[in-house]
Amino acid sequence: MTPDQRQRVEGAIFLLAYIACIPTANWLIQHVGTVCPPGEPCLIPVAPGGIMAPSGVLMVGLALVLRDLVQRRLGVGWGLSAIVIGAAVSAALAPPALVLASTVAFALSELADFAVYTPLQRRGLVLAVLASSAVGLVADSVLFLWLAFHSLDFLAGQVIGKALMVLLTIPAIHWLRRRDARLKLA
Repeated sequence: MTPDQRQRVEGAIFLLAYIACIPTANWLIQHVGTVCPPGEPCLIPVAPGGIMAPSGVLMVGLALVLRDLVQRRLGVGWGLSAIVIGAAVSAALAPPALVLASTVAFALSELADFAVYTPLQRRGLVLAVLASSAVGLVADSVLFLWLAFHSLDFLAGQVIGKALMVLLTIPAIHWLRRRDARLKLA
C-alpha cells in the first residue's frame, strides 16, 4: 500500500469512527452509567468528590480528537465536511427538546477545535490535538449546558469527562506521529 493510499484508508476509518461517536454518545447517555435516574441521562463519576457527568461525554471527547485526525489524513475540506456531517447526525439523533442545544454546541465546538488545530498542526500533532480539544470541549460544555438548561451547574463534570477521554488518546496520537515520521506521512 502506498503512503497516499494508507492516508486515505486511515482517514476514512477516522471519519467513520468520528461519525459513530455521535450515536454512541446518545446510546451511552440512555443506557450506561453508575446512576440512571428515570427520564434523565445516565451518569458516570469523572473525578473524586462525587463529580459526575453524563456518560456520553466520553464520546464527545473522542470525537474532538478523531476530527483532528480526519483533517490530518484527508485535509481541511474533509475536516470541515466531517463537522457538517456530525452536526446533521447530532440534530437527527438528539431528543426533540435538545436538538438546538445539541446541534449548535456540536457545530460550534468542532469549529473552535478546527480553528485551533489547523494552525498548530505544523508545530506538533500532540500539541495541536491537546490545545484544540481543550478549546473544543470547553466550548461544547458551556454551549450545550447553557442552551439546553440555562445553567452551568454541571460544567466541571462535562469538562473533566471529555478531557479524560482526550488524555486517554494521547499515547495513540504520539505513536501515530512517530509512525508518520518514520513512514514520511503528512
